[in-house]
Amino acid sequence: MMNKLFGVGIAMVLTTSLLAQETTKKSFLGKASETLSNIEKHYAVSDGQQLFRETYPYNDNYNASYLGGGENSTKSNPYSYLWPFSGSLSAYVALLEKTDDHKTKAHIDKSVLKGLEKYYDTRQPAGYASYVNSAPLSDRFYDDNIWLGIDFADLYLHTREQRYLDKALEIWTFVASGMDDKLGGGVYWCEQKKESKNTCSNAPAVVYLLKLYEATQKKHYLDEAMELYGWTKKNLQDPSDKLYWDNVNLNGKVNKAKYPYNTGQMIQSAALLYKITKEERFLKDAQESAQAGLGYFFSAPNSENKAAAYPVLKRSDNWFIAIMLRGYVELYQLDKDSRFIDTFKANLDYAWNSMRDKEGLFGKDWSGKVDPSNQKWLLDQFAIAEMYARLAGL
Repeated sequence: MMNKLFGVGIAMVLTTSLLAQETTKKSFLGKASETLSNIEKHYAVSDGQQLFRETYPYNDNYNASYLGGGENSTKSNPYSYLWPFSGSLSAYVALLEKTDDHKTKAHIDKSVLKGLEKYYDTRQPAGYASYVNSAPLSDRFYDDNIWLGIDFADLYLHTREQRYLDKALEIWTFVASGMDDKLGGGVYWCEQKKESKNTCSNAPAVVYLLKLYEATQKKHYLDEAMELYGWTKKNLQDPSDKLYWDNVNLNGKVNKAKYPYNTGQMIQSAALLYKITKEERFLKDAQESAQAGLGYFFSAPNSENKAAAYPVLKRSDNWFIAIMLRGYVELYQLDKDSRFIDTFKANLDYAWNSMRDKEGLFGKDWSGKVDPSNQKWLLDQFAIAEMYARLAGL
């Protein structure tokens, strides 16, 4: 019954999405640009640092809940942590890839990267810390650095400017320092808390390695990617549904929570591996996880509720969803199965019409329920902008 309902919902999406390609491209790019403008207006700190507040409205008592405990979790800071800030680079790179606009490129170089260097940490191997370098030393997270490395690799692949590749290679040196033989391999989550190896630091590391391979044609990056892909699949995939658990600690205990971005990055990893190697097993892996993700991270369509006449994204951090979308976009480039992309488009159309507040900022509930919180997280906003850019023209 569930599959039948999903089939009906996807058919409805297909029926309602027959717009001209150029119209769709213009619409989604316009939404991405407008969202980025609203972020700059409401979150930017006007002190010349090219940095952002973490929330809007700004809350002096805000504490980040995603830093794994310790001193960092109890601080209230005038600037965002690195993870939310990194969303700005991802969103603007996604926009640049679709527009090749010189103003977007200039903004990346003169504003985004200038702000990013405030997080640069010279502890060897050098990398990016979770908070600005003008403050006391903060923890360094391997996954934070991986997301940045992917963006720099994408910048190089789009522009062929060597400085971006140099930065991607430097960051990889830091990430590689987070690997050892415990549990048979894998990348830790945090340099200062080597307690678990997480899908969020291993699946995107595969994507990162494959982009480095594309950029350099050095086979050892491909070999490392395939090894790490196999490790992640063996240790963190739920064999019953082909989705991915969150992490495994050093005692071998698996945290079986399932988040959209973890599965999404393994979809993207498998799609890229198929693109490079032409081995059918990778395409099958990507397609199986993609189908399972549609059933798990979306609610079934409900013809009695107009807001749910298509598979509706379940509430999550919007950024987790944006990273999941990357996997579906990568797969679509290979098999041209538009079911998943059309479902994302329907959700993003709904977000534009029903999830924005008077400031043009987005909530997290895709179901039509009223979001009781008036405080909006920075990374949620960059994630929405990224998704509009990535969906443009598809």
